[in-house]
Amino acid sequence: MAGAGFLLSMIQSTVVPALPLMAAQLNTSPATVAWATTVVLLSASAMTPLMGRLGDVYGHKVAFVGVLTVTLAGSLLGALTHSVGLLILARALQGVSLGLFPLAMSVLHREMPSHRLAGSMAITASAMSVGGCLALVAGGLLTLNGADYRRIFWLSVLLCCLVLLLATRLPRRRGPGGRVDYAGAALLALGLSALLLPISQGERWGWASAAPVLGLFGIAAFALSAFVWRQARSPHPLVAVGMLKNGPVLAANAAGFCVGLAMLVLYMGATYFVQAPAGSGYGFAADGLRTAFVYMLPGAIAAILAGPVLGSLVQRFGPKIVLVSGGLAGLGAMLMLTFRHDATADVVIAIVIGDLAIAAAYASMPVLLVAHVRPEETGVANSINSITRTNGGAVGAAVVGALMVSDIKTVVTGTGPIEVPVEGVYNEIFLLGAVFFVAAAAAAALVRTSPNRT
Repeated sequence: MAGAGFLLSMIQSTVVPALPLMAAQLNTSPATVAWATTVVLLSASAMTPLMGRLGDVYGHKVAFVGVLTVTLAGSLLGALTHSVGLLILARALQGVSLGLFPLAMSVLHREMPSHRLAGSMAITASAMSVGGCLALVAGGLLTLNGADYRRIFWLSVLLCCLVLLLATRLPRRRGPGGRVDYAGAALLALGLSALLLPISQGERWGWASAAPVLGLFGIAAFALSAFVWRQARSPHPLVAVGMLKNGPVLAANAAGFCVGLAMLVLYMGATYFVQAPAGSGYGFAADGLRTAFVYMLPGAIAAILAGPVLGSLVQRFGPKIVLVSGGLAGLGAMLMLTFRHDATADVVIAIVIGDLAIAAAYASMPVLLVAHVRPEETGVANSINSITRTNGGAVGAAVVGALMVSDIKTVVTGTGPIEVPVEGVYNEIFLLGAVFFVAAAAAAALVRTSPNRT
C-alpha cells in the first residue's frame, strides 16, 4: 500500500520539471503541453470517488489491480507516443492512479490488526509525501541536458509493474456488496471537473472571462448541488450525506485542502526563488540539477526517514496531535523562508522542515478520518479527502502563478533582459503558505476525539 502511495504521487508530479522540454520536443506550445498536468487533476477528481466505492462493493483487490492496469496502460502510451494529443490521453489514464490511495486505506482497514492500523496508515500516507518530494528530483534528473522526456514515462512503467507485482499478494476478498451510484458519480465528476478546470486555467483565460471561467463555476455549483440532492435521496449513495455533515470529517477535509494549498505554495515558491537569475537581488541562480540535489533532495530524504517515526507517533499520540504539530512546523518553515532566505543553508533547512510538516499531515489525516466513519465508508471518505487536497493544490498553483506576475521588474542577464518578480512577492507567497499551515492546524484542533474511538 505504501508502494501505491509512492507511485501515485510520483506520477502526479514527475512531469512538472519537464514541461518546457516536452513542449520543445513535441513542437507545441507551453499552454498546450500544460494540459498534461491539468488533465491529471480532472481525471483524478472524476474517478477517485468511484474507485473507492467500487472497491467497497466488489472487493479491493479487484479494484486495486484494475486501477494499476489502467495506470500502466497510460504510462506505456506516454512512453511510446510522439503525439501531444495522445500524450494528454496518456496523462488522463495515469490520473486514475490517484484512486489508489482510498483503496489502500480500505485494504489496510480490512487486513491490518487493530494495534497496527494507525501506524500502517500513517506510513502509507507518508509515502505519498515522499513520492511528491522525489518526483521533482527524478523529473529534473531524467531530462537533464535535454534528454528525451519519455524517460519519465518509462520510470512510471517500471514503478507500475513493481506495485502490480506486490498487489498479487493481496488476499482476494469480496466486498460487502451493494450498488454503485453511477449517475451520482457522473454528477460529481462533472461538478469537480467544472470547478478544477477554471481554477487551473483561470490565469491563462482571465479570471473575469464570462464564458469559460464564470460559466464553468456556474456548472460546478449546479452539478455539485444536484449531487448532494441525489445522495440524500438515494438508497445506495456514493457518498452518504450524513458523512459530509460529520464534524471531524469536515475538519479533516478542511485540513486537507489547506495542506494541499500550502504544499504547492512551498514547492513552487521555493523552486522559483532559488532559480531566480543573478541580478535579481535575491535567490541563488540555481539550475535544475542544483535545485534538485541541493534544495529538494534533503527534504525528500528527511521525509523517507520520518515515515516510520510518524507512524509510531500517530499510533501513540493520535492523529490530531500529529496533524496540529505538523501544521505548526509548517508555519515555522514558511516564516523562516519569509525572513531568512539569504543563505543556502537557511533555505534548505526551511524546506526540510516544510517537507516533514507535510509528511506529518499526510500521515495523520487518513487515521483521523477512519476514526470517525463506518468501516464501509473508509474508501469514500479518503476519496473525498484526496479530492480536497487536489483542489487545494490547484488553488495554490493558481495563486502562486497570479502573484508571480503581480509585481515584476526587469533585470539584465547574460542572455538579455528578463522580467522577474520583486523580492516582496516571494515574501507574500511564503506568508500565504504560513497562513494555510496554521489553518490546517486549527481545523485539526477543532476535532473532538474520544479515547474509545481513537
